[in-house]
Amino acid sequence: MVIAITGGIGSGKTTIANLLRERNYPVYDTDAAGRKLQDEDAQVREKIISLLGEKAYTGHTLDRSFVAAQVFADSGLLLALNAIVHPAVAADFNRWKEGFGSQQLLFMECAVLFEAGFEFLVDKIMVVTAPEELRIERVMRRDGLSREQVLLRMAHQVPEKEKISKADFVINTDGFSLPEEQLQNLLNILDKNF
Repeated sequence: MVIAITGGIGSGKTTIANLLRERNYPVYDTDAAGRKLQDEDAQVREKIISLLGEKAYTGHTLDRSFVAAQVFADSGLLLALNAIVHPAVAADFNRWKEGFGSQQLLFMECAVLFEAGFEFLVDKIMVVTAPEELRIERVMRRDGLSREQVLLRMAHQVPEKEKISKADFVINTDGFSLPEEQLQNLLNILDKNF
């Protein structure tokens, strides 16, 4: 069984993914895989250069700040970039999944689960949620972005309420609820039913 961990930017997905790793559950990180593929996969690199030009790379590394400035200002470019990266990540995920037995509980950490169409690669969906203001503050602090930059990125994501409506499980990281307890309760349920 594969369970997605998704939620808006700054919701606490990585915190939950790390708690699962500490408990020895395999977690596939779509963001890390996407970054690696953009840097190391020759076909992906070639397509990105065709889309955004040579400035998209510094040496063999994607210039993420240049690319972000281009695609978050032009939704057409963002769609075109995603059409390059998302299929490569989906193929990489399927290869990763093959390395595990069919009776294993696997997790996929994915911010853009619905935007990328990756919900069809998983069996269940866990949405990690937090109040919008808290999420904005977390991302500004974590990434050194301005409030406007965070809001621009949020505008390109499926709204939180819509994600929650599609969730099988919800974990709240609002600072009052204990995510560790919520996660353990969920794992207890999964272990009984899996």
